[in-house]
Amino acid sequence: MIILHTKVIKIDREQIDASVISEAGQILKEGGLVAFPTETVYGLGANALDEEAAAKVYAAKGRPSDNPLIVHIADMESLAGIARQVPEAAHKLAEAFWPGPLTMIFPKKEAVPCGTTGGLATVAVRMPSDEIARAVIRSGGGYIAAPSANTSGRPSPTLAAHVKEDMDGKIPLILDGGPVQIGLESTIVDLTEEIPVILRPGYITLEMIKGVLGEVKMDQGLLSEDPLVHPKAPGMKYRHYAPRADLKVVEGPAKDVAAYINRRAADRKTGIICTEETRHCYACGMIKCVGTRTDERSVAEHLYEVLRAFDEEGVEAIYSESFDSPGLGQAIMNRLLKAAGHQRIDASKEKS
Repeated sequence: MIILHTKVIKIDREQIDASVISEAGQILKEGGLVAFPTETVYGLGANALDEEAAAKVYAAKGRPSDNPLIVHIADMESLAGIARQVPEAAHKLAEAFWPGPLTMIFPKKEAVPCGTTGGLATVAVRMPSDEIARAVIRSGGGYIAAPSANTSGRPSPTLAAHVKEDMDGKIPLILDGGPVQIGLESTIVDLTEEIPVILRPGYITLEMIKGVLGEVKMDQGLLSEDPLVHPKAPGMKYRHYAPRADLKVVEGPAKDVAAYINRRAADRKTGIICTEETRHCYACGMIKCVGTRTDERSVAEHLYEVLRAFDEEGVEAIYSESFDSPGLGQAIMNRLLKAAGHQRIDASKEKS
């Protein structure tokens, strides 16, 4: 169904308007879609227990039907309604990181339709910390499927304006809670195996999860350079977060990276993603500073915003510095490489 008008309502986390939340909840209960902020990115919400509502999410986003939706809950008690088994590891992780940017995968109960889980017998569950998100979840019935509120494949939305750009005319309501806090999607950990497996890196890092559980694995499909080795999470096989311009990630010593990019950034049709530490190294091109390496959270917060800004500027090619590191940089690079279609350049081998 085509929505002729998408309403955008500003909402203050410090003084949440109950009437606005009630309006959003009513839309969700009636099978409609509502976009709202979470601490990670803006989500496109639907009643997770309503298969027809879930189908509307896939249609609005243009999302592949085998890419499961994450079910958002507002309290721990709700988990029992959708998860058939909740291992002790889940309780430990919930105590450490819920509410927050962590998604856990469990065997699902029959109450969760296969249309929500992409046909899988498991369900992905998250309890966001954002106050607006939790209020919407409660008002909408307690189980809200909420993937990122963007056209599938595009950079995820960190502002309500990004949501409107992609969803205007497709959904009835966008709640504008201002910029999100983190800017990258949640970490996903699969608890259906004997040893927990991280299927998508995020703000909650491998080291943080190991600190709680001990033994944890990273999905080999995320680490392998072999195109025949696929990630376990269905959604991770698709290109995501991509700007319209051709994006390449340039790796190597900072001096070599800057030299390589400068040789190719002849005019303002070329975009450059750098940090505060290296901004002075670039002589031409459209330069956008994504944050500082001393605070990786600043890079995570601004990455998608910068990619969308390049779209608005109409650049034809983008070169980005690499941000790999054992901590949050792992999640940043995961998103950046997905956006680049895994195009990576070793600047130390490209000196001419």
